This record gives sequence, structure tokens and C-alpha cells, in this order.
Amino acid sequence: MRARASSRILIIGQAPGTKVHESGIPWNDRSGDVLREWLNVDKDTFYDEARIAIIPMGFCYPGVDPRGGDNPPRPECAEAWHAALLARLPNVELTLLVGMYAQARYLAKDRKRTLTDTVAAWRDYGSNRLPLPHPSWRNLHWRRKNPWFEDEVVPELRSRVQALL
Repeated sequence: MRARASSRILIIGQAPGTKVHESGIPWNDRSGDVLREWLNVDKDTFYDEARIAIIPMGFCYPGVDPRGGDNPPRPECAEAWHAALLARLPNVELTLLVGMYAQARYLAKDRKRTLTDTVAAWRDYGSNRLPLPHPSWRNLHWRRKNPWFEDEVVPELRSRVQALL
């Protein structure tokens, strides 16, 4: 987690993967490189806590799912900590909901049936929330299958981020 009261952008992701867990730096992996590319920001800007807050749904590495990939974030983390953390971020004007776990919690009943449908309905969530797919290499197929994301959502994301930086 990285945040300051002055942060205007909040990124809510999943949980640290193995590389991030080892380094202690959120998004310090290829997924982070892709996310920064989508945002059109460099590492210095991305890790400037005064401007961008980063809070995961789970605060520790959740372990390996025997079917492949990582286990889901542990739900007790968000339950125990998010309300208190968000209360300390009064200046957030844009929350990026990265992946289905963040979308499930923060869009709740407004979330669509699938992640694809939720991200495609990005206009429905106003100017202060933007659902995104996880930028993992595991989602390369999703991104290729849904070119509208990079054509429509990424330019809007960049515009919103630049306006707040």
C-alpha cells in the first residue's frame, strides 16, 4: 500500500504476486509496466504517493492456485482495512478498479455479469470510477479479443489521469 491524503488518483488492485511480495513495491512487475503504459505515466509519477495512491484488495501474497495462477486476494484484508484507509484519502477524484475483485467490492450490484461487460460499460460508472482488466500477461488473449479496450478505454483513462496529475 502507498498513499497520502493528497492523492487524487487511487488504484485498487488485487494482491501482490510473488515478485511484488518479495520486493514490497506494488506493481513492480510486468503487470505494473503495462498498467503504467495504459496510464501513460513513468515510474516516478506512478510511485509519487502524493499524487497516486495504491491499495490492494489483499495485502499479502495469497499463494498459488493449484489450477494455475494465484489464489484470490484474502477477503478479510479489504473488510478490515479499506474503510479506514479510504477515509484518509479525501482528495481522490478517480478510482481505478483493476480486476474483478476490486470491481466486485466497489461496483457491487452495479457490476455487470462478466468482467468484459463491466469494463465495456465504463461510461456507466461516472467520472470518478473506471473499471479495468488486470494488466497481467494472463490477460493478453482478453486484450487481443477486445481491441475496443485499447481503442476507447485507454485514451479515456490517459485523459482522466493527466487531468488529475
